[in-house]
Amino acid sequence: MTVVTRFAPSPTGRLHVGNIRTALHNFLFARKNGGEFLLRIDDTDRERSTAEFDQAIRDDLDWLGVTPDRIFRQSERFDLYEREFQRLRDGGWVYACYETPEELELRRKVLLGRGLPPVYERKPADAPVPEGRKPHWRFKLDHDAPIVFDDLIRGEQRFDPKLLSDPVVRREDGSWLYLLPSVIDDVDLGVTHVVRGEDHVSNSAAQTQMFVALGAAPPRFAHEALLVAAEGKLSKRLGSYGAEHLREEGVEPMALLSVLARIGTSQPVEPAASLDELARDFDFGHFGRAPAHFDPREVELINARLLHKMDYPAVADRLPLQASEEDWLLLRQNLGHLSDFGGWFEVLHGDIEPPELSHDERLVAKDAVTAAEPLDWSTEPWRALTDAVKASTGKKGRELFHPLRLALTGRESGPEMAGLVARMGKQRALDRLAAAAKR
Repeated sequence: MTVVTRFAPSPTGRLHVGNIRTALHNFLFARKNGGEFLLRIDDTDRERSTAEFDQAIRDDLDWLGVTPDRIFRQSERFDLYEREFQRLRDGGWVYACYETPEELELRRKVLLGRGLPPVYERKPADAPVPEGRKPHWRFKLDHDAPIVFDDLIRGEQRFDPKLLSDPVVRREDGSWLYLLPSVIDDVDLGVTHVVRGEDHVSNSAAQTQMFVALGAAPPRFAHEALLVAAEGKLSKRLGSYGAEHLREEGVEPMALLSVLARIGTSQPVEPAASLDELARDFDFGHFGRAPAHFDPREVELINARLLHKMDYPAVADRLPLQASEEDWLLLRQNLGHLSDFGGWFEVLHGDIEPPELSHDERLVAKDAVTAAEPLDWSTEPWRALTDAVKASTGKKGRELFHPLRLALTGRESGPEMAGLVARMGKQRALDRLAAAAKR
């Protein structure tokens, strides 16, 4: 059996961290098993779906590296849905209903008031049809046996179909709801595994019978615990944390993907260099049923760790044209985002604004100018400079190193000064020390 998974977003908005996680897990499972990862654009909602969001979803997946093997759109498959719907109708699996939403809500309240489950009550086949009303259509669940399936994360799932309402599959205007077209697509496209959030478990119960009604074996299901933020359920703030935000913040895609591949599992979150690396260890057996806690700060930490071990060829095309491998290896340990590199590159090879120093700090800088003039800059100039200034001023510790770092880099902290001073060169160092001493 060839493993086939699918990611099925609606083009009504941008991808956010929750659905990126779903896409990633479907991708990793297919990659690990040598299978196919499909993208199905669920654009049956013609009023809210847009071509712009369709394109944005595909662009975001490409940027993340979670690239589908094939792409389908539900709006191009209506003939298939109509044909299969008629087959189910002929077989007695779907039936017409005429209640209004208000009537259904009233009946629901009555049942709850009587202590009964608020399940839709089927009407007799010969019940009169209300004049002037168009039907909506429900799938007729088989009540004769329990619905049972083995979930790859949650284990055995068992439902009494008598306690489930027959789901609406088609509206009065002929438009489709999610459940039936999704099953028809999964059958037609040969989907073998459906990976999604635990909020779909009851949907899967109903869809299991739809597969049977269409003469197909249900796929394997894996229902994952939902993402939560520190303040509880995934908030709107985190709901907007996605590919668009990542690009703006300069976060590496693999930093986010490294976090999303592991949170909610028994495995530690570690920076991975590639999707293949993540796929090798991906296993639904590692996932627990507790909510998966997502913290953007963890992504930032993983992003820094990822940059700290990236080789020059992996980033060369995103660095300033004049940046060398030596520059990258010197500066990478101090980067939180790749965008930070440009500022430090200017420290090495450009101009900086002379810092504001105190009177005593300016005296240290002035002594440093004198001490630096005769130094041989080819061998450990930072050690030679600090030793000479220490001897002439008697300063040590912070009183020595802080004004020199400020004068030479314009910053309070950063990479090791030994590498910076050697790389910036003697003349640039002398000019900066002199400028700081005069300010």
